[in-house]
Amino acid sequence: MPEVAPIVTVFGGSGFIGRYICQRLAREGWRVRVAVRRPNDAVFVRTYGVVGQVEPIQANVRDEASVRRAMHGVDAVINCVGILVTSGRQTFDAVQAEAPGRIARIAAELGIRRLVQISAIGADPESDSEYARTKAAGEHAVLAAFPNAVILRPSIVFGVEDRFFNRFASMASYMPVLPIVAPDTRFQPVYVEDVAKAAVKAVSEPMEPGVYELGGPEVCTFRELMERMLHVIGRRRPLITVPFGLARIQAKVLDFLQRVSFGLFTNKLLTEDQVRLLRRDNVVAAGARGFEAFGIQPTPMAAILDSYLICYRRGGQFARLRAPEMMSQE
Repeated sequence: MPEVAPIVTVFGGSGFIGRYICQRLAREGWRVRVAVRRPNDAVFVRTYGVVGQVEPIQANVRDEASVRRAMHGVDAVINCVGILVTSGRQTFDAVQAEAPGRIARIAAELGIRRLVQISAIGADPESDSEYARTKAAGEHAVLAAFPNAVILRPSIVFGVEDRFFNRFASMASYMPVLPIVAPDTRFQPVYVEDVAKAAVKAVSEPMEPGVYELGGPEVCTFRELMERMLHVIGRRRPLITVPFGLARIQAKVLDFLQRVSFGLFTNKLLTEDQVRLLRRDNVVAAGARGFEAFGIQPTPMAAILDSYLICYRRGGQFARLRAPEMMSQE
């Protein structure tokens, strides 16, 4: 008789990191349940595998019954759900602290073999950032309920659909200057495919439980990352440092507008919590376990950025056909 393919539930599998994890799982022969709040918005995940291999299903990580249904009969679970901005009942506590603990507890009750939690570098119960505190609380809840869980903490993640390089490249394409907060804060950007490889290996092979910090091969300041992005898109823009005090005032105003707009405006520009988060470096800690434990060589930014940021050049994908002297004037 043919061997039955294992089943995995991926919470948040239609998101940026989640979709890469689902694609890799499908390529390696898993049957994948993509657990999302709105399955109709995630039908594109079906194209990641053969007919019936990858299916979106309804689940809300805040709801006990739907989480249990999504995990019934599976061999492994990966939780990718996380937020940078709160909205309504999607609070940091509900999504990043309580939900991971709920998933881990139910996984243990159902006898699921492996669990992977996608967290973030900077998770810290003592942080003044609510994002970082709730990430740490979620990790603690996962390990308390499911001690054999693997927790992956990536630094800032880049790739075709990222909200970091794409966001600033888009701003640079129409703004005469590029304002940045915390130009000296250090990051260790990690390619989304490398994070996906680590997650899939963690559910496919026995791994030591606990926390792994995932960073790329380069550590750069915020200013250096912006300079690299500008070079890739062939644009010259002055980088204007926004002092923390002013950034905090701007963020407070934007947060206030979100609160009084009754959901009509969501602050995706800059929140006060993000300003707090930017005060601390976002790099792999000394002595932390990382990609080497998975046998993965992280991908440098130079190998990837040009492939998707080219659309922000004048002329887009046709920019290379232009004369070099014209490019140098942009």
